[in-house]
Amino acid sequence: MPPHCDSVDGPVVTAAREALTSGEVQRVAPYVPAEDEAELRRTFDLSVAARALGSAAREVADRWFFETTVRLHRAGEGAPFTGLKPAGLDVGPVIPAAEDALESGTPDQLGELLCGVVRDQLRSRHGRAIALKERAGESVPRAREYVGAALGLQVWAHGLYRQALSEPHARISSG
Repeated sequence: MPPHCDSVDGPVVTAAREALTSGEVQRVAPYVPAEDEAELRRTFDLSVAARALGSAAREVADRWFFETTVRLHRAGEGAPFTGLKPAGLDVGPVIPAAEDALESGTPDQLGELLCGVVRDQLRSRHGRAIALKERAGESVPRAREYVGAALGLQVWAHGLYRQALSEPHARISSG
């Protein structure tokens, strides 16, 4: 997944900003694993105290809280924290479609997008393998090309199937 949650306009930093503005850490707590909530709360309390010391301190405290929150969130996903990303990242069509599905209450457009991409990729990969299969008997190099495409299709399909059945963010525990 693109680093959507790492960006300063992503959902994690947005919730962290709302927590600092409202003084309510529970607005961002759902984005971190339960076992990391104590660190989140300590960081929040220190950030709130530092924010009162002036605009420079506020800027540093906010950044520190955002980075800590995103780091804890990413760790809960089993992913590394590589720093905050700028606002306006191109996350492709799927994340906005997933956000729209959550907002609208229907997954239909997201499903159409995903199924269309899978269908197009399946046809392309299968078509390439079939085209190579027709000439596979001509030589060992042509047979290798076919085998690579055929196994590539199988591995891609298997990976897609396993991903479709996997639990997202399996390490994030509920509180």
